[in-house]
Amino acid sequence: MKANAVFEGGGIKGIGLIGAVCYFEKMGYRWNEFAGTSAGAIIASLLAVGYRGEDLKNIMMNLDQKMFFKKRDIWKISMLKNTISLFKDKGIYSSKAVGRYIEELLLRKGKVTFEDISAGNKSPLKIIASDITKKSMLILPDDLVNYGINPMKFKIADAVRMSISIPLYFKPVKLRYGNKCSYIVDGGLLSNFPIWIFDTKDVPTLPTIGFKLTEKEGRGSNSKREDFISYLFDIMGTMLDKDEEVYVKDKYAVRTVFIPTLGVRTTEFDISRDMRLKLFESGYKSARRFLHLWDFNKYIRKYVAEK
Repeated sequence: MKANAVFEGGGIKGIGLIGAVCYFEKMGYRWNEFAGTSAGAIIASLLAVGYRGEDLKNIMMNLDQKMFFKKRDIWKISMLKNTISLFKDKGIYSSKAVGRYIEELLLRKGKVTFEDISAGNKSPLKIIASDITKKSMLILPDDLVNYGINPMKFKIADAVRMSISIPLYFKPVKLRYGNKCSYIVDGGLLSNFPIWIFDTKDVPTLPTIGFKLTEKEGRGSNSKREDFISYLFDIMGTMLDKDEEVYVKDKYAVRTVFIPTLGVRTTEFDISRDMRLKLFESGYKSARRFLHLWDFNKYIRKYVAEK
């Protein structure tokens, strides 16, 4: 069975998405088109160039997040330096190291630009970012034509870097076009779960499956820091962690795998290997429950064909 896959953002919690992917692939599913926001954009892009779920599991289980940050622990740096960096650069960390790492993974598959994965100038991969200068959603690579940029020549890793740039935590990515510049940040600000992206007026021949992270009762993760920078990060984390499950329409919910995140927060990057494994298993079990009930033909009859 072929299917389109749409992945929600969620930082390190994205390991749960990988667990779901692995179960789908175990049951014989193969992916046709891909879309994602933030962490979901990383997963979508790697699947689009030829990685499989088990590959992604190995990558994420062994990933040392410290290699992405020059400052080992921003909470040990003086408040003055943090504040200067935040206001001068509009964020604490650069996302360049993450971008370079993603590009290295793409290079292993010999696919770097959207052209490398496209046919007829149509990309099977859609990445969501937010243009805060224009105050609009950015669907990459398609919307790049509006900036006078050739979508096919654009690097996938650059698009992913834009999508993962959590405001305040990461510095925004500057998208330069002509003599203008837009600041691009995490797509989760405008669409953290773009389940609608492959829908058309026609009856679909393939299902589009959404993979969504959802908060259930878990271990909790209350911040013990009380400084101003921590306060700003808590605000942004709350915005990105908001549980939108109640807003998912029936026609979307019925084709969505809801994955409990066990209390892990989006900006909580230093979780243990044991917790990563638990998140993976959460996604794996959630996918198993979903596929036990999923019926594509029933979905067509109820939500598409009769309209």
